[in-house]
Amino acid sequence: MRLRGLYAITPEGVDPGKVRLALEGGVALLQYRNKTRDVAHAGTIAALGREYGVPVIINDDVDLALELDAQGAHLGRNDGVLSAARARLKGRLLGASCYDDAPLARAAVAEGADYVAFGSVFASPTKPGAVRAPLALFAQSLGVPLCAIGGITLENAPPLIAAGADLLAVISDLFDAPDIRARAAAYGRLFQ
Repeated sequence: MRLRGLYAITPEGVDPGKVRLALEGGVALLQYRNKTRDVAHAGTIAALGREYGVPVIINDDVDLALELDAQGAHLGRNDGVLSAARARLKGRLLGASCYDDAPLARAAVAEGADYVAFGSVFASPTKPGAVRAPLALFAQSLGVPLCAIGGITLENAPPLIAAGADLLAVISDLFDAPDIRARAAAYGRLFQ
C-alpha cells in the first residue's frame, strides 16, 4: 500500500454524505476522528471507506479499529503504548503523532509505526494551541511516510510536499469546502 496523497480526517460528527464526496474526489487515507465512542457512526464511515477501497484509520482507539475491522489506528502521545498497539494490529496500519519531535518519531518507527505525523505545521482551527512543527522535519528519512497536519490548505500545501511530506492530513479545508469532491481532487493533483 502506497501512503501518499490526501489524508482526510473527519470532523466531529461528520455527515457521512460529506465523507462520500471526499472519497469520490480521491483520498489516500481516511481517518475517523470522534472523541465520543459512536460505534454506529464509525461503522458507517468504515463501510464507506471499504466501498471506495480507501483504508480507514481509527483515531485514538485500537479496540474500535479491531471491532470495525478497520485498516488501522492512529495514536497520539497519551493514547497508549505503540509497541502494544503494533502487536494487536497485526497486518494493519499504525500511525503515530510526533508533533515537532524528531526523536519521538524515530522511537515511534522503532516501535512499529507505519507512518508518523508532524504538526501543527500551520495555525490550526481544530487545535489552536498546538505546537508548531518546522518544515525541516520532513527532510529526514525515517523509512516510513511522513504526514503533515495542522492548518493545511490548498494554498499552503505545495511547500509541504516540496519539503518531503508524503501525506497531507486535512480537516477544515476539505470538509468545510463548498465543493468537497472538487477540493479532494485538487489535493490529489498536488501529488502528480
